[in-house]
Amino acid sequence: MKSLVQSHINVGVIAGVLFVLLTYLVVSQQTAISRPNVVTTVAQWLSNKQQIGGGPGEKVVTTGEQQIADKQLIQGPSKTEKANKVVCSTEERLSDYCEVDGDVRVNGKAWSVDIVPPSGWSERREWKIRPYSRRSAANVDRLNVTQLQDPAAAPPCTVTHHVPGVVFALGGYSGNAFHDHADVLLPLFLASLRYGREVQFLVINRVQPWWLGKYRLALRRLSRYDVVNLDGDAHVRCFPHLTVGLRLHKDFGVVPEWVPGKRRVSMPDFTRFLREAYALPRGAPVSREPGKRPRLMLIQRQRSRRFLNGEEMARAAEAAGFEVVVTELMLDAAVDEQARVVNSFDVMVGIHGAGMTNEVFLPPGGVLIQVVPWGKLDLMARIEYGEPATDMGLKYLCYNVTLEESSLLELLGRDHPAIKDPDSVHRSGWAAMYDIYMTKQDVRLDITRFALTLAEAMDHLRRLQ
Repeated sequence: MKSLVQSHINVGVIAGVLFVLLTYLVVSQQTAISRPNVVTTVAQWLSNKQQIGGGPGEKVVTTGEQQIADKQLIQGPSKTEKANKVVCSTEERLSDYCEVDGDVRVNGKAWSVDIVPPSGWSERREWKIRPYSRRSAANVDRLNVTQLQDPAAAPPCTVTHHVPGVVFALGGYSGNAFHDHADVLLPLFLASLRYGREVQFLVINRVQPWWLGKYRLALRRLSRYDVVNLDGDAHVRCFPHLTVGLRLHKDFGVVPEWVPGKRRVSMPDFTRFLREAYALPRGAPVSREPGKRPRLMLIQRQRSRRFLNGEEMARAAEAAGFEVVVTELMLDAAVDEQARVVNSFDVMVGIHGAGMTNEVFLPPGGVLIQVVPWGKLDLMARIEYGEPATDMGLKYLCYNVTLEESSLLELLGRDHPAIKDPDSVHRSGWAAMYDIYMTKQDVRLDITRFALTLAEAMDHLRRLQ
């Protein structure tokens, strides 16, 4: 009898629980229909968590509709008000940057970016962002990016932009051809490509007008609007989306998964963009045209890292079947004119240095031959120019100078520490390494060895036919 009563009680309890659960589900469904932002299923939460991620060093935390990086959590607004989306990173190996959706206000005179909440948040947050792509560039000032707690604290807009904005800095290492392309133009291309030229660039850090003028064709290809100089800008400029700082993927290259937007982008997209910006005619080596000799450009430096037997090198290249031109690339030359010259060649030969950056103008399928001075510089040369050349679709060939081919042997003697122990020079720092191996060194190539490299370049071009 006792067990029977207990059974009835258990059934009653189960029925009651089922009734309460059914009532909860009905009410929840009605609430979800009338207030869709209030109810979030576990499946949706898991989906959101899986979709949100960052690159190395970027930590992202999710609170409702809000994303905050760099271990900083901001409480989102309640109910159905649309939240801002903020992703800031100050922990990546190379770069600082922020991506902000919502009401964003830029005050150039105050060096500040204010993120205005649609309603009050419980905490105020700040980031110090160096908007140059290399954090190591110590002579670049930081912008204050602030998540305001009270909307009333936001400065009123004096100019309202209806397109996204990208804030970046010059200074740093810019002014050097390699860093102009690796640190500024490539990251700017990647940050703005998704906007189809409907983007406003804003530049800070004691801008030198010549830089914007030098690269005006590339900048105009990326944006329909004139670049705004924020240094001393008296306006408060308001944007619906803002990128603060440029993200450097690696020394000179692209990590496709890090590129904003749905399109997968790689280095050939960047070199194609440059050919279009400078109206370069050649997208393939001339060797594909029967009866024409491939053209080889031999870059001769005049101050340091000179080829002491440049004429012999030119004759060897002619003997290998190339049409050869020996030239010096001028630092003050117009970029579009220099780009057209380089684009007319199939092979470029030069010693390691900023001049190698002109590889970006070679036609895809062309050849870059980099001569690497003596002194254990091959790793640096490969990272800065060799790997990018391969990523661009070029054939990369490296000619490593031996001690006997270097002028340092005669200048310093075999017993000098820079000769006996190059690692000791590298341990002394960049300045010591640069002073000896990059400034004091010229080279005299072994023509027999060089001829083998030339033959490899010619074989590559013939296989393209």
